[in-house]
Amino acid sequence: MRMAGAGSLPIFLGAVIVTHLHSDHVCALNDVITTHWVMTQGNATLKIFGPPGTAQFVERQLFALEPDIGYRIAHHEELTDGPNVEVAELDPGDSFMVNDVAVTTAATMHAPVHPTIGYRFEHKGSSAALVGDTIPCDGVDQLAANVDAYVQTVIRRDLVEVSPSEMMRDILDYHSGVVDAAQTAARVGAKRLVMTHMVPAPNPDQYPEWIALAAEHFDGEIILGDDLTTVSI
Repeated sequence: MRMAGAGSLPIFLGAVIVTHLHSDHVCALNDVITTHWVMTQGNATLKIFGPPGTAQFVERQLFALEPDIGYRIAHHEELTDGPNVEVAELDPGDSFMVNDVAVTTAATMHAPVHPTIGYRFEHKGSSAALVGDTIPCDGVDQLAANVDAYVQTVIRRDLVEVSPSEMMRDILDYHSGVVDAAQTAARVGAKRLVMTHMVPAPNPDQYPEWIALAAEHFDGEIILGDDLTTVSI
């Protein structure tokens, strides 16, 4: 549904890119697999790239989907077999192509989650880095160097630190804060900082406060990447 809201559909996916296997980053993958399969009438392969463990995760998703797959095959004569899924597990430093987009990878740091991978996408002179959940590290600097858009998941450390929940405060040690992301963007020469997956989630009237905090450390363009945000580079 998010893809439809963004003006696209799973049928148009060139690939699915996974940074790590935390549930909040992969919980919708089963629906992407199913919808891609149904919309292509089983005639296309969905490519999924991710760190080691991704193949097992996808295999278990397909196992969980077995009843649904059976129902749909019984209902639609166009569907004769289950979803066609091709998984490539990556090590940091691997590179590959998705159509005419060049993709490079590097290790990120989200311990105890391991391994985690960030990505840099390059196409016709434009570039973007998508690094997922991570603290600042050499891999992030490598991927985001001089990039047109550096996309970083962020937390507000000043707000999380005062949470009464110890489990909530635990996230401080493996996420980048707004200041961390801004300092990274400045250090590596990124043209734009796109902050996303924001915790605690701000209301729109709080967005200027988040942007102002980042602007103290980065003088490039700063964007809060809420759902369905589009950035042209």
